[in-house]
Amino acid sequence: MISGVLLDLAGVIYDGEEIIPGATDAVARLREAGLPIRFVSNTTRSNKQAILKRLDGLGLSVTGDEFFTPAQAARKWLEEHDRSPYLLVHPDLVPDFQGLAGGQGKALVVGDAGEAFDYQTLNAAFRELIEDAEFLGLAPNRTFQDADGKLSLDAGAFITALEFASQKRAIILGKPSPEFFLLALASMSCSKAEAVMVGDDAETDVAGALQAGLSQALLVRTGKYRPGDETRFRPPPTATVDDISAAADWILAEHNTWSRE
Repeated sequence: MISGVLLDLAGVIYDGEEIIPGATDAVARLREAGLPIRFVSNTTRSNKQAILKRLDGLGLSVTGDEFFTPAQAARKWLEEHDRSPYLLVHPDLVPDFQGLAGGQGKALVVGDAGEAFDYQTLNAAFRELIEDAEFLGLAPNRTFQDADGKLSLDAGAFITALEFASQKRAIILGKPSPEFFLLALASMSCSKAEAVMVGDDAETDVAGALQAGLSQALLVRTGKYRPGDETRFRPPPTATVDDISAAADWILAEHNTWSRE
């Protein structure tokens, strides 16, 4: 039975500055069927309000309660552990961390800093770690689909480099962290056994969701997907479909089957 849906954004709902054909209709059909939706994104180049505004401009209305980001999880962690953030993130993400000033030390927060990933900034981050800062990784993604349609290095490569140099493991707060998936499910009172994840990243979206205990996860052939991705990581996708429209068809068929029984 499916009673809740988690959707990735980049590569599933939109691609660059364009909405993926059929995405708005697919989301509407899921909502009309009474299925609650949460959008779970590892995007760390834009703050939450900017992404919500972008979605609205693309014709998709999403409330703040429906949208989960690693920056939200990091802010919660920093508040609970009374740490102030040392940020190695994209400048557009900085507003999500305003007002934090913990008294029990620092925590290095690494996201997709883009052009800021140079020797000087990475070395400064390394020095914070060896001087006893905690280490928070917003997302471990290896790659993302860049504006030119090609894959580019994502934050995961730089998190791994800092782990190697400092001999300190990062606490990962976005996908594929089980806690991130479970936080989104808890917000709509949906059990793991009745949830499905839809993403374009076979590792962090799909295998990550299944490892977190979700019963089903679909891989779409849009965004960063490349032929053969469905066989590269374990567990494999429950199904691989062309796009979000096909994913909605699959989910609704499963949902309606259970509804009739």
